[in-house]
Amino acid sequence: MTAPKLAITDSELSTTPVDAVVVGTIQGPDGLVLTGAAAAVNAAFDGGLPAILTTLGATGKAEEIVSVPTLGKLAAPLLIAVGLGKADGDQVDEEQVRRASGAAARALVGKKRATTTLSAIHLGAAVEGTVLGAYQFTAYKSSAGEAPVARVDLVAPTGGTIKAHRATLKASTAVAEAVAATRDLINTPPNDLFPASFAERATALAQGVDGLEVEVLDEKALRKQGFGGILGVGSGSSRPPRLVRVTYRGPRAGKKVALVGKGITFDTGGISIKPAAGMDEMTSDMSGAAAVVATVVLAAKLKYPLEVTAWAPLAENMPSGTAYRPGDVLTMYGGKTVEVLNTDAEGRLVLSDAIARACEDGPDYLIETSTLTGAQVVSLGKRTAGVMGSDEFRDRVAALGRAVGENAWAMPLPEELRGDLDSRVADLANIAGHRFGGMLVAGIFLREFVADGVPWAHVDIAGPSFHSGAPHGYTTKGGTGVPVRTLAAVLADIAANG
Repeated sequence: MTAPKLAITDSELSTTPVDAVVVGTIQGPDGLVLTGAAAAVNAAFDGGLPAILTTLGATGKAEEIVSVPTLGKLAAPLLIAVGLGKADGDQVDEEQVRRASGAAARALVGKKRATTTLSAIHLGAAVEGTVLGAYQFTAYKSSAGEAPVARVDLVAPTGGTIKAHRATLKASTAVAEAVAATRDLINTPPNDLFPASFAERATALAQGVDGLEVEVLDEKALRKQGFGGILGVGSGSSRPPRLVRVTYRGPRAGKKVALVGKGITFDTGGISIKPAAGMDEMTSDMSGAAAVVATVVLAAKLKYPLEVTAWAPLAENMPSGTAYRPGDVLTMYGGKTVEVLNTDAEGRLVLSDAIARACEDGPDYLIETSTLTGAQVVSLGKRTAGVMGSDEFRDRVAALGRAVGENAWAMPLPEELRGDLDSRVADLANIAGHRFGGMLVAGIFLREFVADGVPWAHVDIAGPSFHSGAPHGYTTKGGTGVPVRTLAAVLADIAANG
């Protein structure tokens, strides 16, 4: 994607020659209210801007866009008022700013330069919302249409130093760019993104970033080292599997964190084939792998004082004469055996290999993320991830996810469900014999491969990873980049607090 160029500004809004100025509105109990950051703009309208906006039907509801010609009252010819929704008193939270900034960025398409006052409310959230709201994926379009806004000047918050504001701008831009890189990978069609080409893309992302090392295991190395889950799932495709490892060792590296992400570059379901309707969205079944690769690159750019390793097990799940079958028994990395009862429960097989291998390096924490179960969508909907794992770390990850606007909800791993994975012929089966608690059963399966004593979390993003509807806030159609911002927040928290 081509992201807008962002810069901190302290220029006078009434005289700066830009194409548009963005202000925020709040849905107050007695009608529309301008945010305090818009005071200078309102002054240029002699205090009458709220009345003008109300006359045009503005209410301040979340993501509402109302455009007003300035008629010379500002140097900019256009004013865009974007709703933040209801406030706690006159306070709005970061996610409201992030979503409003995303909606404003979409309204600015085709503009060369704009100024936003939303950044004066919360700079980091405005940066993320602006970059992600402006995101476009046009690599396969013969006509790309109008380009996103080329430059956005950000009004600095009151207080703080310009040095601190620039540091926030740099860090928030890096986070947003990591999300955008994840979206690019997810949105790339599966005829161009398959295990080998994904590995090449991951290597390219890491090149030129200090502190990163990349290792790619091909099918021969996977066979030699005993990665039976990855090999089994990838056996039906003419494009063989890979395991990508990207490692970052930061300055004064403290805690060691393993990130594991599911990388099924396309999922037909294998022999247990999926219904045709909606199968095209299975191009997003590598969202977890994309997220962890982008996150470790982000960790290196932000120089977290950690050692972070991303593991991306990559396979294409296809039906063919060489495909693995229901009834097969796979020997996983580390020696456990799994009876395959359904080849469409393939993600947990590749992840288990990667989790077992990651645990050999003795991480202090392990976070795995995947588009793992349709049951996640049934349980929590399309916008809320389910988080399972060690109780304390699970709750920490879920809370940090909510804090950055990536809805996450802690879920249990009930012990009584473990017996439902007992196998007649192997150590365990890859599915239970019923439909109940499918998200939780998958988490219990993964737990079998986590080393004792390692705090871990499993983030099921089957719904939140891909958006098939109309854009909203800073979420565009297609890959969303969830949960990169959650992973980044967890790494930052571990760096600060252990």
